[in-house]
Amino acid sequence: MKKEKVYPWYFVIGSVLIYTILSLVPGIMGIGYSFTDWSAYSKEIHFIGFDNFVTVFSGKKDYLRYISNTITFTFVTVIFKTGLGLLFAVALSRNIKMKNFHRGILYLPSVLPILVTGLVFTSILNPKTGFLNNFLRTIGLDFLAKKWLVDPKIAFGSVMAVDIWRGVGYIMTLLIAGILAIPDTYFEAAAIDGANAWQRFRFVTIPMLRQTLAVTIVLNVIYGLKVFDMVYALTNGGPGHRTEVLYTAVYKMMSKGLYAEGTTISSILFIFMVIIGYFMVKILTKDEVVE
Repeated sequence: MKKEKVYPWYFVIGSVLIYTILSLVPGIMGIGYSFTDWSAYSKEIHFIGFDNFVTVFSGKKDYLRYISNTITFTFVTVIFKTGLGLLFAVALSRNIKMKNFHRGILYLPSVLPILVTGLVFTSILNPKTGFLNNFLRTIGLDFLAKKWLVDPKIAFGSVMAVDIWRGVGYIMTLLIAGILAIPDTYFEAAAIDGANAWQRFRFVTIPMLRQTLAVTIVLNVIYGLKVFDMVYALTNGGPGHRTEVLYTAVYKMMSKGLYAEGTTISSILFIFMVIIGYFMVKILTKDEVVE
């Protein structure tokens, strides 16, 4: 009898070590530093307990706004990306002409680097020379021309719209894969029982897509809570911090040498991601049957 090869365990041990050294240890150290006064202006580091967390949640600075913006960004983009992605996935999983072409067009934005997307839309949404406003003026809709990334009332909405445009194709692709994995026999049986298109979607497609939806929503939530590049490229947190999110605040705190405050915000964000991710997985998979 041949002995089982044990060399795969070396890869497992190596992966665990790499993850521990490059991810787990820095994360734990960051949480530890959030309880100190670590900064670039002092060579000594002192333990100060929860003072940094009190500063964040006290409202003395704009951190509560950054937290609110981050949660709002996450909620809105997840709803629209998932909703539109599911709509396109259902439409483009049918036998229609040029469906692969349409899939490619919708997926293309997600391939573009976020900073490139940000720079392109900074030009498109320019109040004076941007393509969008010039197009609206050309067709006589001057009243719709706005200062998309400058007006405090609509800047954050513009950032979210660009992010939704970029990400909906990726979600669509994942959901198409999930729909195509559903056996045709389920749809055929439902049709024989007299179910219409809406009923087949509600009672067959959605339940069978539960796992895929859970994965896509959790990935979207994590991305939304960690968003940085899109906001940085489009507005850099402006105007007047109206589009500032947690990670742009972390970047600016670190740039100013306020390392402890930066790690505190990172720790809060990490806790948010763990809690929200856990409960979302529990909710979305609560009816899952374990074989």
